[in-house]
Amino acid sequence: MSQRALTRQLAGQSVSVARDVAARSTDLMLINDLYALHQLLEETRRNNPDVRYAFVTDPDGAVLAHTFGSGFPAELLAANAVPIDAHHHTVALATDEGTVWDTAVPIFNGQAGVARVGLSEASVQATVRTLTGQMLLTTVMVSAVGIAAAVLLTWIVTRPILELKTAAEAVGQGDLQQQVRPWADDEIGDLAIAFNTMTADLARAEQERTEREHLRAQLLEKVIAAQEEERRRIARELHDETGQALTSLLVRLQMMNQQAPELRPQIDDLRVGLAETLDNIHNLSMELRPSVLDDLGLQAALQRYVQDYNQRYETPIDLLVVGLDEDRLPPPVETAVYRIVQESLTNMARHAHAENGSVLVERRHGRVRVIVEDDGIGFDPQQVARNGRLGVYGMKERAELLGGTLTIETAPGQGTSVFVEVPL
Repeated sequence: MSQRALTRQLAGQSVSVARDVAARSTDLMLINDLYALHQLLEETRRNNPDVRYAFVTDPDGAVLAHTFGSGFPAELLAANAVPIDAHHHTVALATDEGTVWDTAVPIFNGQAGVARVGLSEASVQATVRTLTGQMLLTTVMVSAVGIAAAVLLTWIVTRPILELKTAAEAVGQGDLQQQVRPWADDEIGDLAIAFNTMTADLARAEQERTEREHLRAQLLEKVIAAQEEERRRIARELHDETGQALTSLLVRLQMMNQQAPELRPQIDDLRVGLAETLDNIHNLSMELRPSVLDDLGLQAALQRYVQDYNQRYETPIDLLVVGLDEDRLPPPVETAVYRIVQESLTNMARHAHAENGSVLVERRHGRVRVIVEDDGIGFDPQQVARNGRLGVYGMKERAELLGGTLTIETAPGQGTSVFVEVPL
């Protein structure tokens, strides 16, 4: 109920009470029983909590009885005047206590006087405040219930999605054992089932890939081991059999030189060519499998290889080996590091057109680090990857088989740096 409706109701109540007082006052005024009239007004005020005052005047406007107690406010007489032939007349009076609805009703058509009753809006305001408080409380409670329901509904709706998001992030980080619980038989539930199927398929595929990668690594390790063993066998045969045969041939040519002086120029030419061939075979044997690598270790083998490299090519190489003076590295690590350095320097000689190069091999904190650098023309790594250069691929494979990494930093015109790190 609005405040306007309550106000209209209060105005109507003022008219009703005033007319009741006028009707009951008629006989008392005709017999001039002022005491009874005063009692009537007090009873009316007691029985109607909203009644602020009530009084009765004679036809001349003199107050006959009132409920003000000690004194009657004279200005109240002129505040509401009712015509003799009117049913009633109501006005709203602004007082210190708020609005008072003052109703004047003629008694016995105005011949006996006028009955005046004033009803205060205090109860209406209290009712309005009570209703407003109740409405606010109801609104707050309804809002709280609505918010709680919305939060609950949001939680119910979003929790499966959040679980899917969390599981998807875990899968993105490599955890393929993630499974989510379907919450309901709806689209989100179907999505959860599809997600579980996907992760199961991914886990199975990852397991198969891991097994294939393990088999590939084993096969590659065996291939590299067989390759090194074949290199060792060929190098040994070249050194022992071919080298001995060529050396024996040199000795025989020396004997022929003494026995046939007239053939000395031809024999000398043959001896020079045979000596060069013997040196080439020796170098080839050293490149295939240097015996110093097996006998003395990585440091000595690298020093011998860099020394021969500086004699054969115009690019000077600086070699620095740190931490390998006392203990040798495991044979697989020595072989891998030697082959990586050998391949890097071979590529430098063939493609880099460098003026200077350097090799650093360092053992520290349980790891071996290798850095091969040059100031050559560099290359485009993406183009090399597309062309599938086997030398670079082989170096990476050797490092990864030992659990290490190989990184190449280069660009056209900026030289090349090869970084290798292998755990021991």
